[in-house]
Amino acid sequence: MNSAFFQRPRTLLAAAALLVLAGAAALSLDHKAFSAKPPAPAAPSVQATTALVKQQDMPIYQAGVGTVTALASVTVKARIDGQLDQVGFIEGQDVKAGQMLARLDPRTLQAQLQQAQAQKARDQAQLGNARLDLQRYSTLITQDAATQQQLDTQKALVAQLDAAVKTDDAQINYAQVQLSFTNITAPISGRVGARLVDPGNIVHAADANGLVVINQIDPIAVVFSLPEEGFQAINRALHASRQPLAVLVYPRGSTQVLGRGKLILLNNQIDTSTGTVQLKGSFENAAHALWPGQYVNVRLVLGTRAQALTIPAAAVQRSQNGTYAYTVGADNTVQNQPIDVAQIQDGIAIIDKGLSAGQRVVVDGQYKLKSGVKIVETNPGNAKAAGGASQ
Repeated sequence: MNSAFFQRPRTLLAAAALLVLAGAAALSLDHKAFSAKPPAPAAPSVQATTALVKQQDMPIYQAGVGTVTALASVTVKARIDGQLDQVGFIEGQDVKAGQMLARLDPRTLQAQLQQAQAQKARDQAQLGNARLDLQRYSTLITQDAATQQQLDTQKALVAQLDAAVKTDDAQINYAQVQLSFTNITAPISGRVGARLVDPGNIVHAADANGLVVINQIDPIAVVFSLPEEGFQAINRALHASRQPLAVLVYPRGSTQVLGRGKLILLNNQIDTSTGTVQLKGSFENAAHALWPGQYVNVRLVLGTRAQALTIPAAAVQRSQNGTYAYTVGADNTVQNQPIDVAQIQDGIAIIDKGLSAGQRVVVDGQYKLKSGVKIVETNPGNAKAAGGASQ
């Protein structure tokens, strides 16, 4: 038989064996691929807003509530009884010290002054004549033409008439003063209120209401109270500063500064019923932004903390272990960082310990965070804006 006949089955067998081996290898690879576990997905990033830790000078102050009051207030009253003839002011007008405000009928007092002047003239005439007689008696006594008793009597008469003239001078001065009271002038510069008496009425020195009230509103004062606990800090600041402590006032519910003034009074005792100490500040008030009776928020500036570390107050978190903040690393991973907060004011926290200038802290989105989580800045500009807001 031909040898090719015997080689063909061998070739077929070899091909079949190769096919079986290839199938087995494929089945093995498929089984391994099926049995391998897929890799775990990475933890999703959390959206958050950050801000930079700033280093800047920060004012240290104590805040309270105060009332605007006139720096001086005078109720103008008549000092004598009489009929009001004339009013020399307009309601709500600014007046100067010495300006005429009202005038009373002066005729009765003018007559009394003239009477006193006439009495003085009569007594002066009598005094002159008595002095001439005294000179005559002094000459006659040397000539033994008069007695010593006559001379002594004449000396007494001269002294008596001299005293009468002095009494007349006093009566004239009194009458002039009384007459001057008919012209009522402003004792201080300020703004007059409503007119309380109209011309034609009889006014009395004993009247309780007076004619008008003058309030000095430029400069003006603000009276406020602070808690007793702050007294020592205020006292230290007063002794440490060569200048009066600065006082700032704001309208209720607003941050717009109404006035910048200086402290002029720290009351000499603490009110035991309220546990507060009363203070007063003086303010220039040319624009009349402050008005008597107005309620304002007050800040007493005790000093400045130089180059303090500051962050937005929203970055400060609290737990059972104290205060902390989430710091952001270069790879945007956050860490829980304990911090010591010295003071929070105007939405800015002053940090004593735990942070350094230039670090990033999370100011919004903390409720989803924990240490090791990565964040995505919701608005990259917010970090710069929030950090700059502390200035």
